Amino acid sequence: MMLPRHAQTIGYLLERVIQVPVAQLRLRGVNTRYCVWYSTVSTCNELPRKLNRFERKPPVTSFNELKREARRKRKERQTVHEIILQPPENGLLVEELIPVAHEVYAARSQLLSSVSRLVKYIAIYTCSLCEEVHVGHPPHKIRTCNVRGSPSSKEHSWVKGGIGHVLPLVESFHLYDRIGRAVSHNEMLEVDQIPAIVELCVQAGFDIPEYPTRRRAFPVYCVAGRIIDFEKRFPKEISLGKDIEACGFWYKKKRLDEDTKSMAMHCDDIQAIAVRGMKAWEKMCTGASKLMEKYAVQTCGYCPEVQVGPKGHRVRNCQAYKHQMRDGQHAWQEATINDLVPPVYVYHIQDQQSRKPLVNELKRYYGMLPAVVELFAQAGAPVEKNYACTMREDVAVPEMDEEKWVV
Repeated sequence: MMLPRHAQTIGYLLERVIQVPVAQLRLRGVNTRYCVWYSTVSTCNELPRKLNRFERKPPVTSFNELKREARRKRKERQTVHEIILQPPENGLLVEELIPVAHEVYAARSQLLSSVSRLVKYIAIYTCSLCEEVHVGHPPHKIRTCNVRGSPSSKEHSWVKGGIGHVLPLVESFHLYDRIGRAVSHNEMLEVDQIPAIVELCVQAGFDIPEYPTRRRAFPVYCVAGRIIDFEKRFPKEISLGKDIEACGFWYKKKRLDEDTKSMAMHCDDIQAIAVRGMKAWEKMCTGASKLMEKYAVQTCGYCPEVQVGPKGHRVRNCQAYKHQMRDGQHAWQEATINDLVPPVYVYHIQDQQSRKPLVNELKRYYGMLPAVVELFAQAGAPVEKNYACTMREDVAVPEMDEEKWVV
């Protein structure tokens, strides 16, 4: 009974101390040089939490809801009747999302062009042991390297990074028919893998000649849980190899790189490049989230594997927690935008003019931002309001000699 009473008293006194005006302190003869009160209490503290290796990603839909949905579908399959499917479950495209797919693909190209220009001016560092990322020079001195082989001081071993550390590549198997069967383990070397965000755009209506996909003119039907397709698989008037350059994988990769570089900005205004890149990042994430509301994307609950489509593939290449019990198969669940475009969170530098590294003693005052957003912010682009929670701009960072005054 005594502990809650003391906690209330301390909280009341703390509130009174913070609310004391500086003018009243001057009247009482208190030196106001040290009366700048700092607080670690943030109004919105939503810094990301790194999952342990044995933890599963939080599901979008609860497992109880998934079980109820599975039981409902099992009962529907027992009675032989047609189940009406809506686009895109019936194989047809969602007409109003086709322009969104084109916008997402264009925004991705614009984003890659902006990042490739800015990494020449702003340093990117990555830890050679734990793959921690830092944007800006000099790298921070926060001791968070806690992996096998790291030094006892937990200090990072920084090396130069690149665009792959700011925007990590997440690939997915390209599906010619998204309604067809999943990719098997024996087909893992026969099916192309492309960026997952590109595969989502292709399935939503964006056409790439190097990666053809089946566009149905008539819907499929679901009878007693089985998909029935009355459309011919290869109509005579369609030639699958008409627009495909049979020059191999490396030519395809070069072709995609040329398409990205064709949108490169021919200007030296770093701030303008950052502003356009920030808008492209927001447009890509917003458009991809809108596409994922209709077009299903699957991810493994324990590893970063992603498969765009109504079901996950059957390739047994999972090496995460307890993969032996699943025979290497993935624990598929519904994906989020963070699985499709993973934000690599880095420490946010509030005062970019100081050129002082972030220190370990003040790490609880620092905020975090996705690495690509931090890159644009350091180049002069304004940060959106939805990142205010993780930036922790409402928390003042004290100096080392002022840290003892923190309440």
